[in-house]
Amino acid sequence: MPAPTRPTPARGRATPGRARATPTRRRKRQRRRDPGPGARLLGVVVALGVAAVVALGASVALSAAGSPITTIVGGLGDSSAPGTAQRAGTVSCPRVAPVVVGSVTVPAGPIAGYCQDRLINAAHIINAAKAQGIGPHTQAIGVMTAMGESSLVNVDHGDAVGPDSRGLFQQRDNGAWGSYTDRMTPYIAATHFFDRLVRVPGWKSLTPTQAAHRVQVNADPNHYAPYWPAAVAVVSALDPAG
Repeated sequence: MPAPTRPTPARGRATPGRARATPTRRRKRQRRRDPGPGARLLGVVVALGVAAVVALGASVALSAAGSPITTIVGGLGDSSAPGTAQRAGTVSCPRVAPVVVGSVTVPAGPIAGYCQDRLINAAHIINAAKAQGIGPHTQAIGVMTAMGESSLVNVDHGDAVGPDSRGLFQQRDNGAWGSYTDRMTPYIAATHFFDRLVRVPGWKSLTPTQAAHRVQVNADPNHYAPYWPAAVAVVSALDPAG
């Protein structure tokens, strides 16, 4: 008769008291505490994304609150230098309320690259022409001429050729254009320009730059031609009814 065998204790049975952590359990706990490099990288990416969204929202809010109006113009651009054609580029205009000048309402701009401060001078030219019964085409000739002479800035100085020239049209101090005050008053200066233009023989058959040259007697008869598209755009926008 075989001898009775002693029962083998069950493996893994917990002993009284706190169970000892096996190596497998320690590795599992370590993995729970340490998310690993992949998880850490994902957390960094998410944090950066949230920061970018917050920064973008703040930028939009600041822009809406008081940043300039910015547009891209494809034709004629910056008009900062008197007497030079505008260049294509980005033009920023301050956010200001429309201004009524005579019969013309002037927006903040830009229109053809010009902001409200210069568009106001264009409005004076339009009003002076309308007072004489002059239509949009010839109004644009006046605006074009002022663009070519002063970039629609009522400048209180001349240049090397005409040191005594003043105003939007750079009119000389020779008695033909009135007093200093007349030349520095946009409406009156424009009135004198149109008075001289309509007395030019055959002026209606001349090209815009030729008509301007007959009045201004510029050294280059074609000096004003590059400004014609912008002048037409400004007159059309400021006085669409004509």
